[in-house]
Amino acid sequence: MSSIKDIQEEIVSEFEILGDDKESTIFYIMELGGSLEEFPENERKEENIIKGCQSKVWLIADEVNGKIHYQADSNTDITKGLISLLIRVLNNRRPEEILSADLNFIDRIGMGSIIGSQRSNGLSAMIKQMKLYAYAFQTKQNA
Repeated sequence: MSSIKDIQEEIVSEFEILGDDKESTIFYIMELGGSLEEFPENERKEENIIKGCQSKVWLIADEVNGKIHYQADSNTDITKGLISLLIRVLNNRRPEEILSADLNFIDRIGMGSIIGSQRSNGLSAMIKQMKLYAYAFQTKQNA
């Protein structure tokens, strides 16, 4: 399995190909959302909605063999694409890897200028929730 750093480098390379074409970049982000695994219908409940996102984003996490497996969905294609990028980087990692991850790909691909401030706040909320899950699983493992 590639490291968090390697996966971020892959993402940066993919976005570099698109250059400064904002429309193509947004379309690509929306396409990425299609890579998410099917989200369980019974998990589309209030307690799984990430607070701080303008769109509805559902996120759940399970621990499998000491690693965290995330599943997510959103009611908008762009947000679905954004969470798919985060899952691509952080999925199936040990909690300490997730907690110490420096998600520099977001700035390196200029995500803030692509998605605007409202969605940037939502992206921060998604990262925070994913790290909170990691912290909870780490605490449980160390108990």
